[in-house]
Amino acid sequence: MTYFVTGGTGFIGRHVVPGLARLGRPVYVLTRPGSRAKLDRILSECGSDKQRVVPVEGDLSEPLLGITPEQLAALEGSVQHVFHLAALYDLDASAADLERANISGTRNALSLASEIGAACFHHMSSIAVAGRFPGRFSEDMFEEAVHLDHPYFRTKHAAEALVRANQRVPWRIYRPGMVVGHSATGVMDKIDGPYYLFKLIQKVRSVLPPWFPLLGFEGGHVNLVPVDFVAAALVRLAHIAGEDGRCFHLTDPTDRRVGEVLNLFAQAAHAPRLSVQLDTRLLETATAVVTSVSNSSLPVARIVDQVLHELGIPRAILQLFDYPTTFDASHTQALLAATDVRLPKLEDYAWRLWDYWERHLDPELHAARNLRAAVKDKTVLVTGGSSGIGRATALELAEAGARVLIVARDPVRLANVRTEAEKRGWRLSTYVCDLADPVDCERFLTRLRTEHGHVDILINNAGRSIRRAIDNTYGRMHDYERLMQINYFAAVRITLGLLPGMVEQGGGMVVIVSSIGVLTNAARFAGYNASKAALEAFARCAAGEYNSRGIHFSIVNLPLVRTPMVAPTRIFDRFPLLEPERAAQMVCSAIVQRSDRLATRLGALARFVELLMPSLNRAIMSEAFRIFPESAAARGTASAEGSEPETPELAACTSLMHAVHG
Repeated sequence: MTYFVTGGTGFIGRHVVPGLARLGRPVYVLTRPGSRAKLDRILSECGSDKQRVVPVEGDLSEPLLGITPEQLAALEGSVQHVFHLAALYDLDASAADLERANISGTRNALSLASEIGAACFHHMSSIAVAGRFPGRFSEDMFEEAVHLDHPYFRTKHAAEALVRANQRVPWRIYRPGMVVGHSATGVMDKIDGPYYLFKLIQKVRSVLPPWFPLLGFEGGHVNLVPVDFVAAALVRLAHIAGEDGRCFHLTDPTDRRVGEVLNLFAQAAHAPRLSVQLDTRLLETATAVVTSVSNSSLPVARIVDQVLHELGIPRAILQLFDYPTTFDASHTQALLAATDVRLPKLEDYAWRLWDYWERHLDPELHAARNLRAAVKDKTVLVTGGSSGIGRATALELAEAGARVLIVARDPVRLANVRTEAEKRGWRLSTYVCDLADPVDCERFLTRLRTEHGHVDILINNAGRSIRRAIDNTYGRMHDYERLMQINYFAAVRITLGLLPGMVEQGGGMVVIVSSIGVLTNAARFAGYNASKAALEAFARCAAGEYNSRGIHFSIVNLPLVRTPMVAPTRIFDRFPLLEPERAAQMVCSAIVQRSDRLATRLGALARFVELLMPSLNRAIMSEAFRIFPESAAARGTASAEGSEPETPELAACTSLMHAVHG
């Protein structure tokens, strides 16, 4: 018994081919010239059976799969089983690509099977052939499918129709559910199906604690099966006598809803779960509205598309949230009951799928590589780049291949940073300027535009901070004015000077280095927080005005960072403040992710508390004001901050901060 396999180097195929090879017969695998590396990986997985795997060069899009006459002659009369696994499994693919792969490819594979006299054509179909059938779809149903308007559903249905209509080769059809990773290893080849929602789960986890109850929808039906089960069941069912002309559902008999599946993955991710799930009919209405809007040309459609883009969710996935179909697999289950093939429970392997995604498929992995792709050969200006966060960010960007420009007041510190970069072979230019001086700032902008033309990414980092209670500033209006001059006016002046160049170039990015204090309304930082809040308000307004012109504004709310700016407040010596290098990584992450706002988990939680329960936040800030004393500098005394007694409350807060940042 000899086998011929199309799609053998694909995700399902690379599990089927070793299974067939273990049966002790030759396995011919259709291989494109560019897929040889994938075949070599399969051969390594076959172990001692690899000598039975024979590559056959060809192409699914060609008549008779592009196989040469000599190869056809060698295959004729020797191949009993043709396994047609090749297809385009992508809800977001174009209709033309889906038709070419799923319909034309099946037609060509059928022609080959007839030409070489195969005894059976095994067609890997999909539960998508049911369309959006409202109810239970059995293994002997086909024409009953409805709502096949999506190209993927339509082409899978048409491909199966070709197999059923052919009169030349006996056939068997297999309809797997939504195929996910290996149940024992979690291995998956790409982000697809439920994996599109993993980033959303991860984002929720970064904001809220695991115990936080969420409101959600019960959702439609979803049927997940691991690839190892699909491959094992296919190989076993293909060899059971007397089953030609039958269709087999390789599905999970357990009826699961989207909400239940999301909770299983949220549990695996240690993220909050949906404690309250609303009726599915509400989701059907919401999905219909969103789908209708996103298919229109209304401005709302662009908003929906942008939200989906930020979450990495294709628009086509929306219609699966209220999927109305369940699948009966009684005949298949009865056949497999007599074998050793068993479907594992999703509850037992969901954590492996999540773990594999987070370790290997998460788009935010390999941050250094992603940062290089985002900034290589781009001109990036970092204000306040001679020390602290600015220095660390400038060096990080220079290492990633950016053309970095830094501006600050201190020529000695600037020279030190430039020397450090040059020793490592990185590109970095320095400019001496007092950004708080409007005349000096305009002089700098003129020189910068003359020498570089435009800036691709602006990082507004330069700033100063004053920690002083309001009742110690009654006669110090100049404190507020100084803070606004550098933290707000200087940043706005630089931004206004560079925006025209970004518009002319067709895009750019402005990153605002802000503070967690804006989210928490931290006591003793009224002047500083107000200046940063003003800059954030400017950025949020500008984001709407420049979004359609390709210019993105990002706000990074950093917690306290151990820089010269916080050094005068000696009490911070006791706390595990963020190091400048870690702060720089957050700024770079905002560039890579094009985040609208990026904050630590503590910052995100504080923002949530302020929005939902402002009175609670006010009480917390009031206690913080009482516990943390005024610095010696703010009191106008010469006493050392270290002489302040450490109260039990202060010790407890120090311990808590270690838990948060440690």
